[in-house]
Amino acid sequence: MIADPLAATRPRLHGPRWWWVPLLIVLAPLAGTAMGETPIALDTVWRALANQLWDAGHAVDPIDQGIIWSYRLPRALVAGACGAGLAISGLMLQTLLRNALADPYLLGISAGASTGAVLVAVAGVGIGSAALPMSVGALAGALAAFALVVGLARLAGGGPTARGAAQIVLAGIAGSQLFSALTSFIIARSASAEQARGIMFWLLGNLSGVRWGDVGLSMGAVAIAMAVALWHVRALDAFTFGTESAASLGVPVRRVQAVLILATAGATAVLVSITGAIGFVGLVVPHAARFLVGTRHSRLVPVSALIGMVFLIAADVIARMLVPGQTLPIGVVTALIGAPAFAVILIRARPTS
Repeated sequence: MIADPLAATRPRLHGPRWWWVPLLIVLAPLAGTAMGETPIALDTVWRALANQLWDAGHAVDPIDQGIIWSYRLPRALVAGACGAGLAISGLMLQTLLRNALADPYLLGISAGASTGAVLVAVAGVGIGSAALPMSVGALAGALAAFALVVGLARLAGGGPTARGAAQIVLAGIAGSQLFSALTSFIIARSASAEQARGIMFWLLGNLSGVRWGDVGLSMGAVAIAMAVALWHVRALDAFTFGTESAASLGVPVRRVQAVLILATAGATAVLVSITGAIGFVGLVVPHAARFLVGTRHSRLVPVSALIGMVFLIAADVIARMLVPGQTLPIGVVTALIGAPAFAVILIRARPTS
């Protein structure tokens, strides 16, 4: 069970204080669009969007118009969707496995999705003469990785105990290393030197190539995952106390587990096929959400999505501004921010004597 040791000191967010949520949902992508290597004023962003959406006829430099609409806005929207999706996926995995360290990256799901996507993109795997979409290959890889991790954990005696929680984390690390090695082998065997450079940069998390088509795909995947999580909030609350408790409360355990894991793997696969593997979002964000709103999933799911959205948009801005003239992989930034943040969470949540 994931404890909530800070319940007495946690700030309560309810009632009128929630007015800022829709405002933040709108302002975060706009801020991500305005900020970057060359800052663009927010009023210029508003005018450019008005021109594009409603043909308002505002005087905007054509270069700024193109940068805002074709590059920065879709990048910010995909970053927000990716952050929300990874946060929800991490939350569901932590609850289902009753393991505070569970997330798609650590359990090898992201690595498996990367292997599947690279197999399709580089090796040209398909059905007959038709190549599969990268998202389909990523989904197959994600499901294979999760099945491998669960199988290894069960063979090692993993169960609903502290030892079982440790076993599944260790199995996840082993699975992640295995699929990372497979990805490297596929790249070395099938990719050209130019392809290899691009894929290795993409594997660290890269939003440079996203376009408007990716916005719809990523938002659709996240919307489905969030809808599934919200539909099963009562079951997730029951899973917090273990599968036996959930079953005693009338939850169809196997069916719900299958649906939630499929939603998690599907969202992760789609997002990895667009942005590459991005770590620490699904690990850190659910803990931050629990600190703010407690352990009720009716609040945890939307708050985790909101924090994940803002976190990854901010990380993308930092990735574009940290090194002048160069864009860092966003996975580097999330690790630099996420590792210390998770250390702080662990320290503050330690039991007191």
